Amino acid sequence: MMGTVTKKELDKETLLSLYRTMQVIRQCEERLAKSHQRGLVHGACHTYIGEEAIATGVCAHLRQEDVVFSTHRGHGHALAKGLHPRELIAELYGRESGCSHGRGGSMHLFKPEIGLMGTSGIVGPCILQACGGGYSFKIKKIDQVAVAFFGDGAVNNGAFHEGVNMASIWNLPVLLVCENNQFATEVPFQYSSGIPDVGRRATNYGLPGFEVDGNDVSEVHRIAGEAIERARNGEGPTLIECKTYRTRAHAEGMGDFTYRTRDDVAQWKKRCPIERLRSRLLEEDAATESELDALAAEVTELIAESHEFAEAAAFPAAQSATSHVYSEAGRLIGHEPPAGSRETTFTAATLEALAHEMENDPGIFVMGEGIGARGGNFATTLGLFDKHGADRLCDTPICERGFVGLGCGAAMTGTRPVIDFMFIDFINDAFGEMINQIAKMQYMSSGRLKMPILLRGCVGIGHSAATHHSGSYHSVYAHIPGLRVVMPSTPYDAKGLFTRALRCNDPVLFLEHRELMALKGPVPEEAYEIEFGKASVVREGTDLTIVAFSLMRHHAEKAATQLADEGVSVEIIDPRTVSPLDTDTILTSVAKTGRLLIVDEAFQPCGIGAEIAARVASDGFDDLDAPIKRLNGTFTPTPYSPTLEQAIVPNVEEIVGAARRLLEA
Repeated sequence: MMGTVTKKELDKETLLSLYRTMQVIRQCEERLAKSHQRGLVHGACHTYIGEEAIATGVCAHLRQEDVVFSTHRGHGHALAKGLHPRELIAELYGRESGCSHGRGGSMHLFKPEIGLMGTSGIVGPCILQACGGGYSFKIKKIDQVAVAFFGDGAVNNGAFHEGVNMASIWNLPVLLVCENNQFATEVPFQYSSGIPDVGRRATNYGLPGFEVDGNDVSEVHRIAGEAIERARNGEGPTLIECKTYRTRAHAEGMGDFTYRTRDDVAQWKKRCPIERLRSRLLEEDAATESELDALAAEVTELIAESHEFAEAAAFPAAQSATSHVYSEAGRLIGHEPPAGSRETTFTAATLEALAHEMENDPGIFVMGEGIGARGGNFATTLGLFDKHGADRLCDTPICERGFVGLGCGAAMTGTRPVIDFMFIDFINDAFGEMINQIAKMQYMSSGRLKMPILLRGCVGIGHSAATHHSGSYHSVYAHIPGLRVVMPSTPYDAKGLFTRALRCNDPVLFLEHRELMALKGPVPEEAYEIEFGKASVVREGTDLTIVAFSLMRHHAEKAATQLADEGVSVEIIDPRTVSPLDTDTILTSVAKTGRLLIVDEAFQPCGIGAEIAARVASDGFDDLDAPIKRLNGTFTPTPYSPTLEQAIVPNVEEIVGAARRLLEA
């Protein structure tokens, strides 16, 4: 059923406030369009002209602590949420005093201090992130609201369907606002969507939906106000479709009349939301022409001053280009303790770390398929559901992009999500959320937003799992600035690195080899941390260095034992983290042995072994007595049959053989 609203007349003060906000948006956008023509705007410029009533009507109800997640056409949302025009204009001019310190431009606007959590050049993530904000507020038990603004193009994207469903099933305090301006870039909505309207789709997900005249600020204001009040009262999300039209091109400088006509634009200009409100104010004697003209003139002066400020502002210093890729590393609590004599499994070790941190940090919650009462596919959350309940141990639908994107928004809004994706093959469905959102958020916000999210799951070949449950894509993710990629090989390392991941403010991809989950080893009972980027010297030797990851570390140890019987002394280095990579320890070992063999289960082209080889060749070339060698899995998808599976994975004998050949070189 479509939602209904109770109409309430707005007082003069409110109407004039709405009128002023729309004037600020319109005049600021007109200034930016001129500046784009002058070359002051260095990249794209997506204006909000014609749609001002929507941001104005919605944001009028928001407190500063409420949060907004927006899309590439986000200038209006930023200004309506309280961003000063000088910060917006300076950002598009690429200046240090811009709201994103010159890192974002038109499509990436950040001001978390006022609840503007960012706009995105990618369609759809804002919906998922708003769900994450709503989930944070649910965990923290506060009455804040998260709003997502998105265009009609986003409703044909999987993020919309996954986001609306999550908002509904978890009853999140979220307002989802579709600004249906009839075109996604140049593709008409009537062509790209099998359903001609958006608001009525809410019924299919079990939440209220509205279809609104998006050029009537009073109507938008009424409906958004009631939706926000419901969200604050714990009554869940609302979807509002605001039917509107952008009267300028998709972006400044783009052709505009190959897909729509001048007459269409002219007709929509007659429905201008600002002129519409002006006419109402005059007809109802709520304001005089001189009052409205004076208000518009005051805004003109504000925009002129903001433009002058922005044009005179300094560009950011070149040396700041690499700052805020990661958060400043927090202090380690204690040092790596002795392993001791108590033995437990790899999985139990990480469970101990998670249980301890959840007890001490109420902001930690876990999301994943089957991690609730069931305790996880690999018993990674066993027993925690009974202690912490369904909100902090949240079973998810099968929607990896959805709950990974939600985790991003949750981390942005003050909680610490743990996303259990089961197998790395599955999280590849959320690759865009990982590399375009999670990995870049701290950088784009100039460090004002932290990203304390831990994403965990299995890698590796075994148990005839075939090609969709056997991936090892650590090299791919290690290529991405902003991510920490962790790959422990022992229960001791797993507990210490997991604890570190739960305490740091960077996104951590924690990869657990499926064949190591039941491995037993000594693990201290107390909580402890292991620093990222600190390799372990597993075995000391003098003739050959083997660098081995995860399960391959154990194969390398067995190979080293065989070689020792032949009088060969092998040193084994386990990097433990793939990013950051401890090349210093590797270089120190190579300086001693003169030979390097890199063993990695993942296939070879463009793998992490190539990176290690390149660094050693660059910084340790004079220490090498033989060419660097790599031993990898076969360059093929993973087959099912045990004989085929075994044929593509490095084994102990192959490591021994590779070592012998290297010693003979």
